[in-house]
Amino acid sequence: MLMKITAFFQSLNEQPQANKNEFSVEMACTVLLCEVMKADGHLDEAEQSLLTDMISTQFLLSTEEVHELIQQAIELSENAVDFHQFTSKINSHYSPQQKTQIVTLLWQLAMADGEIASIEEHIIRRIADLLHLNHAEYIHAKNVIK
Repeated sequence: MLMKITAFFQSLNEQPQANKNEFSVEMACTVLLCEVMKADGHLDEAEQSLLTDMISTQFLLSTEEVHELIQQAIELSENAVDFHQFTSKINSHYSPQQKTQIVTLLWQLAMADGEIASIEEHIIRRIADLLHLNHAEYIHAKNVIK
C-alpha cells in the first residue's frame, strides 16, 4: 500500500517536468499575442482578423494550422499563471531583433481596435522586460506602429 502511494506521488512529480516547455516557439508567440488581444476585455473582430494574418505571415502556416494554433494558444493563455514559460522559450530561440519584432506585433495587435488600453500597454511592457529588451528597443517597437 505504501509503495502504491509513493509511486503515485512520484508520477505526479514527473508530469510537470515532462510537460514543461513542450510547446513550440510559434505557440509561445501566439499565446503572448492572445494575451494582448484579450487584455482590454473586448475580443474585437479587427484584432482577431489581424491576429490570424500575423500568425499566418510570421510563421508561414495554412489557415487551418493558424486556427488550430490560436485555439490552443487561447487555452494555454487561460491556464497560464505567468508569461515566463512563454518568454523563456522565445529567449532561447530568438535574436534581439526577432524579439523586437514580436513586441512590434504586440503593439500592432493592441492598436487594431483604434486605441491602446493601459492594460495592453502594461502587458506589452512586462513581456518586453521578460524578453530582455532594453527601453530603446521597447520604444522603437512602439514607434513603428505610429
